[in-house]
Amino acid sequence: MSYLIAHPERVLSLAGAHAAMVAAALVVALAIALPLGILSSRNARLRPLLLGGLGAIYTIPSLALLALLVQIFGLGVAPIFVALVAYAQFMLVRNIDGGLRGVDPAMRDAAMGLGLSPRMQLLRVELPLALPVMVGGLRIAAIATIAIATLAGYVGGGGLGVLIFNGLALHNTAMIVAGSLAVSLLAILVDGSLRCCERAVRTRLGG
Repeated sequence: MSYLIAHPERVLSLAGAHAAMVAAALVVALAIALPLGILSSRNARLRPLLLGGLGAIYTIPSLALLALLVQIFGLGVAPIFVALVAYAQFMLVRNIDGGLRGVDPAMRDAAMGLGLSPRMQLLRVELPLALPVMVGGLRIAAIATIAIATLAGYVGGGGLGVLIFNGLALHNTAMIVAGSLAVSLLAILVDGSLRCCERAVRTRLGG
């Protein structure tokens, strides 16, 4: 706590950079995961291969993956950004797939009866009904991404990991504690915000 009290501006600056990096990674990850999740929900043969492959990526130790990506992209934001996008895929795709497959078939039949095309059924019926599950997946992915993003401090990518790794190098316990607390607080804040969004969506849909 002493470092937090003595250097609030530095901690807030690093927290802002950390949050921005995570937010950007999640936006890119979601843009990739949405079509993959839709494809998975539509293709029973492809589903186990796709989810299994993404699950295998998720089990790769983060430091090992980061070391490989540094060889490709060099130090800086790029390797940790790619790692964050890759790790988020399993949680996002799985929940998008599960949300879409969990839509009541009667709702699909009703949409078909109204003459909606498959594309309009997806946009107007299936995705809105699957949204609570999708937001739940985004919440899990966000928390995991915030934690993994601390490794950015190890490869020159910035964020709150800078405090932790600099603290380790300098044997400064106060700096390590400050970085760890700030990451935890950021995760709690993001989790609470997304949880409220999830509840609001479920309430609006009558669930």
